[in-house]
Amino acid sequence: MRTQNETPPLWVGLDVGTQSARAIVVAADGQVVGRGSVALHSVRDGARHEQDPSQWWAAIAGATREALRGVAPERVRGVATCATSGTVLLVDRSGAPLTPGLMYDDLRACEQAASPGADSGLPMSPSWGLPKLLWMLDAWPDLAAGARLAHQADVITRGLVGEAVPSDSSHALKTGYDQEREAWPRDVLAEAGVPGGMLPEVVRSGSRLGEVCARAAKQTGIPEGTPVIAGMTDGCAAQFAAGALGEGDWNSVLGTTLVLKGRSARIVRDPAGVLYCHRAPDGAWLPGGASGTGAGVLSEHFAGRDLDELGQRASAFADTHVLAYPLVSRGERFPFAAPDARAFVLGEPRDEAELFAALLQGVAFAERLSFAYVDLLGAPTGGTLTLTGGGTRSRDWCELRADVLGRPVRLVEESEAAFGMAILAASAGRDPAAVAAEMVRTREIIEPRAGRAAPLSERYLRLLCELERRGWLGPALAEHARERAT
Repeated sequence: MRTQNETPPLWVGLDVGTQSARAIVVAADGQVVGRGSVALHSVRDGARHEQDPSQWWAAIAGATREALRGVAPERVRGVATCATSGTVLLVDRSGAPLTPGLMYDDLRACEQAASPGADSGLPMSPSWGLPKLLWMLDAWPDLAAGARLAHQADVITRGLVGEAVPSDSSHALKTGYDQEREAWPRDVLAEAGVPGGMLPEVVRSGSRLGEVCARAAKQTGIPEGTPVIAGMTDGCAAQFAAGALGEGDWNSVLGTTLVLKGRSARIVRDPAGVLYCHRAPDGAWLPGGASGTGAGVLSEHFAGRDLDELGQRASAFADTHVLAYPLVSRGERFPFAAPDARAFVLGEPRDEAELFAALLQGVAFAERLSFAYVDLLGAPTGGTLTLTGGGTRSRDWCELRADVLGRPVRLVEESEAAFGMAILAASAGRDPAAVAAEMVRTREIIEPRAGRAAPLSERYLRLLCELERRGWLGPALAEHARERAT
């Protein structure tokens, strides 16, 4: 019971994204009482994608000051940070950046990903943190002595506490951290070429890292002494924001690409490596994968157009027989690995509205196939499915996805990754699922519409045949997907 002198608590969530740094201040009932955002700038050139790490702290400080304007400081009880997954840099012993930040989609480490170390079983996709670390050691060998690896979120947490703090296990996953043993596989990493002294200490997400120092308090407006909680990657943060933390719950994030994140009491193993698991603060597992399909294809095909107007016109083509697999760029990574896969459209759309309809359906079919894959791997899928991301702005698309999946879908009022970090900060010492149940507000439940399942399943089955014919979809998943569909 709260005494007269106590004030309702608030938690701060921070998100360092690609285009901006964001801060949000949230009450125990999920009410947002403050927001802030400051733009970030990138340097892109072919496979290169970098940011200046010094701007991350300045942007977060500005966003947090904006979010906390007018908020009573004594109400703030904790702060947690998420950032892009696989973004890394080298820092010196004082934490000062020695290199640019190599962003999550920087692809210069292709040679390192294909090196002999790739046979070790460690994560070696070119976009992941470990091959990028090896690339930096090759590109800047004079920096190796005394340098330390840092993840994007580490720059913020160190700035908040004022001294070196451990990385969280979520951001460390793509740098080779073993989340089952909860330790670096140092022998294997050393064999791959990583100096042992370069790796940070790691703690599980949700752990207390320290307290906001006086310098950070002055710069951010977060009161000195506020607990700093180890965060998670942006994908996991979105899952917390969705409240998808019960056994078999899933969050499907439809933005530029499609990302699925679920929860399982046991680790879900994928021999193909297209699905991987993060560790939840309570020890459970968060399996997930990221597809190459997504809403980015709409911007590519209809740049500068009114997508809402096109969506309304596309409703006249709900029964289109045009098939599409709408990859945003070359290659598919989930629910199957096909590096050479290309987007395709089968059939001749009668106009741009029918093409729009086929693209919407294609993304929904990829989502359905993704759930067939996680089911094939033995992951639980029978919980609540929450849709988040920019794709949820179109209610028609949400209805289509419910129809294609044949299950109810849930929409929430707040789905920002920063909101998820506020939930994580509030969960310190508590059950995250229980805290999320208190803070996440459901906006709407959309049920599948009667009579839509059969025609959509027929087109879905045709798409499976085409993916098989092209050699992208393996027989085991194809057969399992057909069984689920029929």
